[in-house]
Amino acid sequence: MRKFVPLLMIPFISACAMTTADRSTVSEVVTADLARADGSWAGVATISKRSDGTFLSLAGEVPTQGTFGMHIHAVGKCEGPEFTSAGGHWNPAMKQHGRDNPMGAHKGDLPNIVAGADRKFTLEQRIDDLMIEGADGLLDADGAALIIHEKADDYRTDPTGNSGKRIICGVFKSGNRS
Repeated sequence: MRKFVPLLMIPFISACAMTTADRSTVSEVVTADLARADGSWAGVATISKRSDGTFLSLAGEVPTQGTFGMHIHAVGKCEGPEFTSAGGHWNPAMKQHGRDNPMGAHKGDLPNIVAGADRKFTLEQRIDDLMIEGADGLLDADGAALIIHEKADDYRTDPTGNSGKRIICGVFKSGNRS
């Protein structure tokens, strides 16, 4: 059985992974505890706003080896089994989907994650132009969620990149401010 890390520990754990210089420059942190439709633990996502940019850090475990699409969704709700409560992709500028789509990409577009034979994944990705708070921010009135899909995102097909069903979900919550 997996131990679930309490949400209050995530900013501490994230800060421990940073260098001494980075720790002093973190201004905002939001976290999402990731879960499968049955409620079992699947990982943790952290968005950290630092002096050198805004970064998504992710670690967890998927059901099988492979490549999986991942997006920020517009509503901070994760009601299983299909997680449709998370709404569509976060898209405050009303663009199309996909970094390879000439009409895209929207704010919810993220890179695919890859899990090896052990089914584990990690990622650290810089996210440009992401506001955490405010009218077009991640934590607007209805919040936001991170969704992992059953298949890889093709980075061009609107609206979802042909990434299939939603299999893992986590609601972003404010962590800390310095």
